[in-house]
Amino acid sequence: MINDTIIAQDNDRFHATLKADYDALGEHLDRRGIDIAQIKAKVSNYGVAVPSWGVGTGGTRFARFPGSGEPRDIFDKLDDCGVIQQLTRATPSVSLHIPWDKAPASDLLAKAEEVGLTFDAMNSNTFQDQPDQPHSYKYGSLSHTDAATRQQAVDHNIECIELGGQLGSKALTIWVGDGSNFPGQTNFTRQFERYLDATKQVYNALPDDWTLLTEHKMYEPAFYSTVVQDWGTNLLIAQQTGDRAKCLVDLGHHAPNANVEMIVARLTQFGKLGGFHFNDSKYGDDDLDTGSIDPYRLFLVFNELVEAEVNPDFNPMHMLDQSHNVTDPIESLMVSAMEVQRAYAQALLVDRAALAGFQDDNDPLMATTTLKHGFRTDVEPILAMARCEARGAICPVTAYRASQYRAKVAQKRPAITGAGGGIV
Repeated sequence: MINDTIIAQDNDRFHATLKADYDALGEHLDRRGIDIAQIKAKVSNYGVAVPSWGVGTGGTRFARFPGSGEPRDIFDKLDDCGVIQQLTRATPSVSLHIPWDKAPASDLLAKAEEVGLTFDAMNSNTFQDQPDQPHSYKYGSLSHTDAATRQQAVDHNIECIELGGQLGSKALTIWVGDGSNFPGQTNFTRQFERYLDATKQVYNALPDDWTLLTEHKMYEPAFYSTVVQDWGTNLLIAQQTGDRAKCLVDLGHHAPNANVEMIVARLTQFGKLGGFHFNDSKYGDDDLDTGSIDPYRLFLVFNELVEAEVNPDFNPMHMLDQSHNVTDPIESLMVSAMEVQRAYAQALLVDRAALAGFQDDNDPLMATTTLKHGFRTDVEPILAMARCEARGAICPVTAYRASQYRAKVAQKRPAITGAGGGIV
């Protein structure tokens, strides 16, 4: 972890300017009938989970360029995730990926308590083979033609549930790479029937207070057809599986220019929006830093979420899911967490009564102007003040660099060599 003195010293450099900016924004919002303290309180209570795998250097199908001080195991990952929470106060939980992060529950709980974290959704891995597994997932997992292979995948997901139950997790996320690369390779209907049957077996193993999140992805690694290829298929899965089966929306898992915010609205309307993997994309499943390409789309997604907050039962899970190929993963995750908070704060500023009136009056110009009024408001003083009051860093990146955390852990963690392909 980073010494609190370093954070305090870095905050001293910015505090006077922050207070002036915060007070000025408060006066501006007051003229709009908005209480800045209420917005800050909501932002302070908001959190997005960090993916354990996100603190490692990512890669493409062609190459991976290791960074210095990369985590060696789940306990190093938890150290890095703890630093992100310490500086941003926006990432109170971590999402584990099994078997990458498999360890005794008691050890995981002790480490999480040490670094100030809790555990979010569990993630199973049936998209690659492990050294000790008897059956290969080369031709699928939950939808494989071989019953023994499907059972192996089901058993692995149940194992994830059992470990998660000991850690206090309340959800399991399933993403499979099942599909085909050639026309005629598989029968679409029979393959989907096998997937549904296997997924129902996993669902039946859930504790009563758990949620099953299934994730759609347009392509990769199956490039001709994918079993769970879009939100419509994902919705069918959730409807066929059970009340506690819901859809997870990854912002990058859609065709370019897809209206993701409308997908969010549809799933919300029918009670099947389970959660998010936040990232950004330019062409497809790019796994870029959240808000780095299209911050307006991120805002529009949160506009739908804030609209739905009036329902007390509406509580989708929020998590980052990115691949950091050229940046320090800790820095990227900190900035991304703050971008998610920013979109939430901006959506809270939208005048919902005015927006509804313009929509009902068929006034598209004023309706979209009302949205942009929230988006164009600089809410950085709210985010920074919330961090400061929670003993985080006013500017997390400068505090992180001042701590020299990366250089220090690099002295303890062996350098990774080689440039093999593959993400994480």
